[in-house]
Amino acid sequence: MEMAAGANFDSEQPVIEAIQQGDHYAFRELLRRHDRWVRGIVFGVLGRHDAVDDVVQQVWTSVWEKISDLRDTSRWKVWLYRLARNAAVDAGRAATKDRERNSALPDGLADAVGHDPAAERSAEEQRQAMLRAIEALPALYREPLTLRHLEGWSYRQIAEVLDAPIDTIETRLVRARRLLRKALVGEFEQEA
Repeated sequence: MEMAAGANFDSEQPVIEAIQQGDHYAFRELLRRHDRWVRGIVFGVLGRHDAVDDVVQQVWTSVWEKISDLRDTSRWKVWLYRLARNAAVDAGRAATKDRERNSALPDGLADAVGHDPAAERSAEEQRQAMLRAIEALPALYREPLTLRHLEGWSYRQIAEVLDAPIDTIETRLVRARRLLRKALVGEFEQEA
């Protein structure tokens, strides 16, 4: 499977054109079909589940506001990818600034500011360890890993949206897997 289920990008051009004409129903359909994909992109860049919902909402708002500026509707998936990626990068920068600001607070207060009870409820230990390891990967490796293994993209598709040669994508994936294995082995050795 090259794309996530329901993500037939080639057949979306008429939907995109309808959205450009202000069709709310077409927009809802596009969102329904590709929200999971956009979430994967955002997570691939941020590496944090706690911020995905807010960033994805921002992405879809931007799509509605900016889609009339899209001239080549056949390249809409690259356009959407870049919108999602840029929004995630911006959110990551903002989170870094917040962490820097909070680090200046007294110890107990900094913890209280970042406290998120919903995020503290963990499901399964191995799943959490895997997520932590993915989150710790540099974005350079996390993005292609997420697109390949969580979204089921082909190397060609990843290379197209990341604007990199396929060989580079293959190398990044090999390195990402190696770093992930190393992190997971370290995580489970610490628990033993």
